[in-house]
Amino acid sequence: MAYVDRHNLTTLDEFILTGITHLPELQAPLFGLFLTVYTISVVGNLGLIILTNTDSRLQTPMYFFLQHLAFTDLGYSTAVGPKMLINFVDKPTISYNWCATQLAFFDVFIVSELCIISAMACDRYVAICNPLLYTVVMSPRVCWVLVTVPYLYSTFLSLIVTIKIFLSSFCGNNVIRHFYCDSLPLLTLICSGTREVELILLIFSAFNLVSSLLIVLVSYTLILTAILRMNSADGRHKAFSTCGSHLTVVVVLYGTLFFMYVQPRSSHSFDTDKLASVFYTLVIPMLNPMVYSLRNREVKGALHRIWSNLCKLCL
Repeated sequence: MAYVDRHNLTTLDEFILTGITHLPELQAPLFGLFLTVYTISVVGNLGLIILTNTDSRLQTPMYFFLQHLAFTDLGYSTAVGPKMLINFVDKPTISYNWCATQLAFFDVFIVSELCIISAMACDRYVAICNPLLYTVVMSPRVCWVLVTVPYLYSTFLSLIVTIKIFLSSFCGNNVIRHFYCDSLPLLTLICSGTREVELILLIFSAFNLVSSLLIVLVSYTLILTAILRMNSADGRHKAFSTCGSHLTVVVVLYGTLFFMYVQPRSSHSFDTDKLASVFYTLVIPMLNPMVYSLRNREVKGALHRIWSNLCKLCL
């Protein structure tokens, strides 16, 4: 029995996830595809965290933020990925408590990522526009504040949303039209009024997306102005290459998040939302290590040094 009624309230024991597709012939290919994507994401982000921690030449603010970006990528992809893969080969259900836990952790990491991307834009602004003051402005203390505050804020926000949703009374329908427990599909299962929760989601989603994007846009407008004033062609090329990687990820991530969360619930198509969700839950965490680091000469140099040391140990 999936639920029991007591005093006109519905207590759910589990939810059923519809997954990405109902077609049996696509289950095995999609399982293989997403297993590969998730494995690359874990290896890339975990490797980046280890590399930036162990190599002394990568102990700079830029790689400090990159390390935390990798941590948040690993966090929200792991909150979703393993359970999604299990549901390809097993009954696509998720317990009530684990559903709440999945939603809470996903919200913590995705909101933290937006804040860290903003901090990275500010870091690049100081490095390019005020290089002489870089080490003073972006001190270790400032860097830790710029990541600690987002973690605390995102945890607070996640608890508010999760508690509001899971303290509501659910109807008899326990089918979530998604491949993980997200706030918007869960709202359709609530019997009581959802206006308050929807308003909280809309306000905080819009605030998080717009404020963080505004910081990025202002930072890169100032950076672009500074780059155009540079006399050195090599300096302009280096600055553009550094900013280009960041802006690529910003466009993809913010585009899909705006599409998902900053629109009325009535205009949502859950089938379309699932496709968009695949991008920011699995594809972007896989691409970020490649975009931000594998094209970077310093990271390539660190990888080469580690590989050379390992070869020497083996010999």
